[in-house]
Amino acid sequence: MTPLRSPLTLAVWLLAASLLLCIAGVAVGSLGWEPVWTRSGEASAAILWDIRLPRTLGAWVAGALLGLAGAVAQGLFRNPLADPYLLGSATGAALGVAVLLVLIGASPMAAGGWLARLGLTGAAFAGAVAAVLVTLGLAKGVQHTLRLLLAGIVVGMVFGAVAALVMFWVPDIMRAMQAFLLGTTGFLGWASVGLLAALFAVSLAASVVFSRALDALSLGDTTAQSLGVALGPVRIVLIGVMALATGAAVAQVGLIAFIGLVAPHLVRAAVKPTHRWLLPLAALAGGVLLLAADVLARWLLAPRELPVGVLTAVLGGGYLLWLMHRRPL
Repeated sequence: MTPLRSPLTLAVWLLAASLLLCIAGVAVGSLGWEPVWTRSGEASAAILWDIRLPRTLGAWVAGALLGLAGAVAQGLFRNPLADPYLLGSATGAALGVAVLLVLIGASPMAAGGWLARLGLTGAAFAGAVAAVLVTLGLAKGVQHTLRLLLAGIVVGMVFGAVAALVMFWVPDIMRAMQAFLLGTTGFLGWASVGLLAALFAVSLAASVVFSRALDALSLGDTTAQSLGVALGPVRIVLIGVMALATGAAVAQVGLIAFIGLVAPHLVRAAVKPTHRWLLPLAALAGGVLLLAADVLARWLLAPRELPVGVLTAVLGGGYLLWLMHRRPL
């Protein structure tokens, strides 16, 4: 990809792509391309304003949260292969959902209605936060990024194994968890959009404030400390931002793969920004990627809908394989 002249140019292109995808998102329905704004009536208005528009906007904001969390993770761990799920938040969210389904004895039909909108969201967020706290406890704080990284991997494996064991022990919940594990934007409503937007604004503002600290951390801990960066407090804030953004997105749309990993890569392939630009640009790229995947998931096999998490995994994995082939290690 030929580098662009400025990050501002890329931001304009990403905003334009977001607008076009939003239009496509409200035009694609259960039967494929169905621009309901060309039809009059209360039913068409309800479909547009109560179903398609919140789903479209929610998918974009959830993708933006994952893209932002991915950029923070890669800067914090100084690793281009770092993703938002490194601290075990994804498997923690899965375990929270599994435990809730077992406790309330929900059937797959019940989990597809009000429970999926309210109860599963809270359980997923609580599980993600619990996994991050366990990771921090095992790592004995945030002083050593390598120890934190290894603790996150261990917590992710253990929480994932426990979630699988819960599903094995109570197989009735497997179908109820399928949508969450494969990723879906189908349960997004205006309440979800408002919550995601508020948390995105907080996460973006906090990360941009510490963007210079991320630039310094990319030079190494010793150099960053010599530049006046308080390593402990800065890492605590950045880990909090990453956990908040990831937990919020996962709680609303389930496990969406590769968005947080690929979005910062795409930005760096186009421009070479500092973190002050990389963070918002990665958020824009993440929103574009998830919304594009959601539109494709609804349109490709209409009236059947592909799991959006599966589609992002295929497309994101394909991109990384192409990148590895083009730039061998």
